[in-house]
Amino acid sequence: MSGSAVFRALHHGRPPGDPLVLPGPWDAASARVFAQAGFPALATPSAGVAASLGHEDGSTPVEEMFAAVTRIARAVDVPVSADVEAGYGLPARELVERLLEAGAVGCNIEDSDGGVLKDPGEQAEFLAEVRAAAGDRLFLNARVDTFTHGDGDPGQAVRRAALYVAAGADCVYPIRAPVEVLPLLRAGIQGPLNVLAPLDGGGPSPAELGGLGATRITFGPGLQRRAAQALRAIAEGLTGAAGQAGLG
Repeated sequence: MSGSAVFRALHHGRPPGDPLVLPGPWDAASARVFAQAGFPALATPSAGVAASLGHEDGSTPVEEMFAAVTRIARAVDVPVSADVEAGYGLPARELVERLLEAGAVGCNIEDSDGGVLKDPGEQAEFLAEVRAAAGDRLFLNARVDTFTHGDGDPGQAVRRAALYVAAGADCVYPIRAPVEVLPLLRAGIQGPLNVLAPLDGGGPSPAELGGLGATRITFGPGLQRRAAQALRAIAEGLTGAAGQAGLG
């Protein structure tokens, strides 16, 4: 079975309360940590990768992003899906070719660019072109940005999702959708539903999100930021220890 087929199968037949949890590696080392922990697949976050490369979110040069995805995919034996933001302005066929060359089995494509929502019909056409170029070699996760760059209307999110599913999307990702609208989204959206989970302990657990309709859980750059916080605490401890040693 191909990597994309394995990845696709992980999204189907899941009971409520048992969503697919996909950690977001930002480099090869973090990818190995997640794979060794037993996660069956990974999904890169563009913001986390950008931070690891010294860029602001949304400003990573396309060559650097695909090079990073390549290193991550080569570092592990589990399927890796790649966040390619809005597609970097690449034609669909070239985008697909670069993803496959990088070793990715899927991709996340946003329907906004520069903080502005795209026309949903035009976005659906682009997704259809990606699907036609990829065939079944890529799992296509269509991000819906109405809750981040739109008016937050769940109905609009459902309508966009319907267009993207009809265009060939395997999964829909209404990023930052409020928890209370997840049942409505689940009822109105066909196929797998990706939900962003918080890492601050103040929201529902992945299992609870699964019970509300999530098929898969991702964390955006949250894990990379938590790792940076932990490293900062270690660094502060080291500088404190160094200061005490100097006083002695």
